[in-house]
Amino acid sequence: MTTSDPTVLRFHVLGDSLAAGVGCTRAEETLGHRLARALRAAGHGVDLRVLAVSGARSADLAAQVRTSLSAGVDLALVVIGANDLTSFVPSAVGAGLVHDAVAALRRADARVVVATAPDLGVVSHVPPAYRGLVSSISGQYAGAQGDAVRRAGGVVAPVGAQLSARFAADRSLFSADRFHPSPAGYAVIASALEPTVTAAAEHRLPAR
Repeated sequence: MTTSDPTVLRFHVLGDSLAAGVGCTRAEETLGHRLARALRAAGHGVDLRVLAVSGARSADLAAQVRTSLSAGVDLALVVIGANDLTSFVPSAVGAGLVHDAVAALRRADARVVVATAPDLGVVSHVPPAYRGLVSSISGQYAGAQGDAVRRAGGVVAPVGAQLSARFAADRSLFSADRFHPSPAGYAVIASALEPTVTAAAEHRLPAR
């Protein structure tokens, strides 16, 4: 559904497989749908569009942003970074691409919330001897992203440490591939993101 109704929040989800919901069995379990329900519960009409693509890296955000801008967007959630880490994208490069994506959305007066790269050190595929190093690299990458997001006028969802601890302690939060979240894992992520996303929705610009 698309709408030109100025009372309806046009909420777009951009990014990678986490944003798309790989590991879920039903659309209702994905981040976009969970957060759209939270926004509706907060009193917003919501027009949800999930533009995320599994396997996307920061270099792929520009195409998603163009689609979002073409449709019209009030609030965007961007979830990106895992594939940059697994592809060894330099943090300066990835952060610059995220900056450009956020800046383009902000120029269109959209509010932008970004969930930065996850801590891949908690993934069971990583040998125990390397988990500390992988966590450190993940954190440095997320930090560079966060700095870029704030410079571009976006908001960083402060959920990294909280989510890492939960996922490290509870393997049921991972799906069968032991990399993507399970539906229960997506519920945890959505709950962590909800305060930041709903707060951003409250700062909408006046009706068009």
